[in-house]
Amino acid sequence: MTDMLPLTVAKRREHDSLGEIDVDADAYYAAQTARAFANFQISGIPIGHYAVFIRALAFVKKAAALANLELGDLDRKKADAIVAACDDIAGGKLADQFVLDVFQGGAGTSTNMNVNEVVANLALEHLGLPKGSFDVIHPNNDVNLSQSTNDVYPTAIRLALLLSYDSLSNELAGIADAFEAKAAEFADILKLGRTQLQDAVPMTLGQEFAAFAVTLREDILRLEEAARLLKEINLGGTAIGTGITADPRYAALAIKKLAEVSSVDVVPALDFVEACWDTGAFVLFSGTIKRTAVKLSKISNDLRLLSSGPRGGFGEINLPPMQPGSSIMPGKVNPVIPEVVNQVAFQVIGADLVVTLAAEAGQLQLNAFEPVIVFNLLQSITLLTNAVRTLREKCIAGITANEERCKEHLEAGTALATALTSLIGYEKAAEMAKEILRSGRTMRALLDESNTLSADLLEQVLDTKALTRPSRFRNQPANGK
Repeated sequence: MTDMLPLTVAKRREHDSLGEIDVDADAYYAAQTARAFANFQISGIPIGHYAVFIRALAFVKKAAALANLELGDLDRKKADAIVAACDDIAGGKLADQFVLDVFQGGAGTSTNMNVNEVVANLALEHLGLPKGSFDVIHPNNDVNLSQSTNDVYPTAIRLALLLSYDSLSNELAGIADAFEAKAAEFADILKLGRTQLQDAVPMTLGQEFAAFAVTLREDILRLEEAARLLKEINLGGTAIGTGITADPRYAALAIKKLAEVSSVDVVPALDFVEACWDTGAFVLFSGTIKRTAVKLSKISNDLRLLSSGPRGGFGEINLPPMQPGSSIMPGKVNPVIPEVVNQVAFQVIGADLVVTLAAEAGQLQLNAFEPVIVFNLLQSITLLTNAVRTLREKCIAGITANEERCKEHLEAGTALATALTSLIGYEKAAEMAKEILRSGRTMRALLDESNTLSADLLEQVLDTKALTRPSRFRNQPANGK
């Protein structure tokens, strides 16, 4: 048997300011991307994995081309070819050509050049010319005209976040709806409320689930508030915000064009020098995502605890069984869906710390660490969106209540003692609670025996449904005065 010869890949010779380098003949990127690809073999995750970020960069390049055309700095033939290439890329074409690792040095310059080179070669293809004909359309001179990585890259990050966070908001609205549906279903199921894992006061299972919905709806509003700050962009500020190499009219026009092509109402930052290095909007947005993750993890903790057992734990609700829970214990079913949400939350919380540290590490007129910021933000949005959808579809929708277990815990506990404090005083109520725990008798039995309350007031105090809302009990003298 003859040994197979290794396949050879055809190459073309490219050059940049560092010299010549070979690039795959069919690649749409060129020399600078090839060098960066060789330099940054870190995570194995290419920037093209985040399609919304590539789409945002294509929108920025299109807006710049349209602005430069209107200002007379780019001729119609070049502008039309660049715009056509940007439209193709924004539509998902050539996603595999954005090959650079999400972890990269250079403050995003490698990513900007990856886009510039792909746009240039695709534009050349629209003109019927071979790749690398950069004397006709050049990645820097034409595609990057009036731009710098330092205004393109942060603008694209903001735009990508604005284009993608709606997916998370929509899933949060969906799971809030699911919790509200369960709240209505469980509205009449009385149970024991707990604080610090100890018996507290009566509530309904519906109230417990309604609170989950309320807290998540709050975070939809907080995300919208944080997103408003992302709309302030520095496109046109070029290298450090002074606008060097750009027409004085370019910034306002390019931002106007970007709003048109992206359908996102971006606006100029108040000060482009400040906006070139300030990553505060990313920190706030990341913190808001973390806040949501913390809440979802707490809810998942509650679901696991309330469903624990099923015999040796709380067992007040049943989570839908999704898979066998043990390789050794027959019949065991684990709360795997809340568990995966917990793990996603841990990841998002850690990502927020990365964003915070990267923002703090900026120096002078630029933050060099925006690549790790955009990676962590987009990853967190993706992970949390998928986790919320999974929790809604595979867990919340199938939860059922163990009404008898809820009743059993309520009646066996000391929760009703709280209602007695305004009638017999805190100390006597505490003594009665201790007697319940010591003897195992119920509150009703102890009150019947003590003759402490009139019959009608006793019925009010023992009406657990009434104790799930504001109630005022006062003991009246026997003569009614």
